[in-house]
Amino acid sequence: MPDYDLEQIDSEAPIFEAGAFRLAEADAALIDKVRRFGRRVLAPRAAQHDRDASFPIENFRDMHAEGLLAICVPKAAGGAGAGFAAYCLAAAELGRYCGATALSWNMHVCSTLWTGALADDLSMSPAERSEHNMRRALHYRRIVDEGALYSQPFSEGGAAAAGAVAFGTEAKPVEGGFLVNGKKIFASLSGAADYYGVLCTERAAGATASRRNTLYLALPATAQGVSVVGDWDPLGMRGTVSRTLLFKDVFVPSDAMLMPRGVYFRAATCWPHMFLTLSPTYLGLAQAAYDFTVRYLRGELPGTPPVKRRMFPTKQIAVAEMRIVLEQTKALWFQAVSEARANPNKEQVLRAYAAQFTVMENANALASKAIRTCGGQAMLKNLALERVYRDSRCGSLMLPWTAEICLDRLGRETLYEAGESDD
Repeated sequence: MPDYDLEQIDSEAPIFEAGAFRLAEADAALIDKVRRFGRRVLAPRAAQHDRDASFPIENFRDMHAEGLLAICVPKAAGGAGAGFAAYCLAAAELGRYCGATALSWNMHVCSTLWTGALADDLSMSPAERSEHNMRRALHYRRIVDEGALYSQPFSEGGAAAAGAVAFGTEAKPVEGGFLVNGKKIFASLSGAADYYGVLCTERAAGATASRRNTLYLALPATAQGVSVVGDWDPLGMRGTVSRTLLFKDVFVPSDAMLMPRGVYFRAATCWPHMFLTLSPTYLGLAQAAYDFTVRYLRGELPGTPPVKRRMFPTKQIAVAEMRIVLEQTKALWFQAVSEARANPNKEQVLRAYAAQFTVMENANALASKAIRTCGGQAMLKNLALERVYRDSRCGSLMLPWTAEICLDRLGRETLYEAGESDD
């Protein structure tokens, strides 16, 4: 039997109620549209893609028809023009119904969010701005008109994805563009994306690799020298199909730059909240664990007997504790997302680290408590909670802001001001 019920889910309140969180009317309408799409389209397909570790390409085709692939494309370019906060709230609603689709959607949307609203908030010279506007228009047309999928392969198995060193994937300048060589691991949408938005280091012969020379290039999936290798059989987030990408002398023309030279480094330095966009998926999973528990204890969960278990004090206390953790998590996260902007102050950056850590840890804690509260049936694979538990366990491991990195930066940046040391 299915682990969803359209009539029941249709009555679910949004994760962030528009009045309580003072959402703009247009943003609230867009987020509600995404929530209903997640309920109607993603929920019925989620279990199968999880079992098969198959990429939900049909979800993305349906997103194109709904205009959701272009949610952060500026309105002037044919998109919905959503800003950072509106996108994050929308992504949380998708995560509620299918974590793997929501996380993959993030990898696509960031190619437009970073080049759109985020880039518009950065300081650029007139020449840089003109170049950027011309080049991003090409990518936006592909998404709006053709439904092109972009991915954002980040990790390489080293410290580059955490921002500590230059990316090992390198782009050698040649006439008309670049030759790209390297490898990306945990590359979501590998084999499904039309373009890979690759972060790499521009490095001429004999030059030293530097983070300042990071390029953000859109490599066509069909380009000669691009290959997808390895298997994909992980604990959770199985539908992201994040196999390894290899690049061997891949020629990329100059107009494939998603940002002008030096602008990605400027963004990573001045707009740190850009790395918070993995967290909405996991906030949605936290909400899903809570929703499951309430429906199960009320005897309203499809696939289980209509038996009420809500009369036991231990169950009531557990739900109360879950609600408190969920509300604390939502409040901190919403505040951090609302503060996203260029050049945030120190307290806002620390709050972003705290929000990332809290969401990633609490999502799995809530799923674990849900299983314990609901009992043995909750572990069965025909119910959604088992998948939510596995998917939620993956969040704390994700670069560039793993749980450990967030703790390290929170402690160090609280105790030390810029330039301070104990020497």
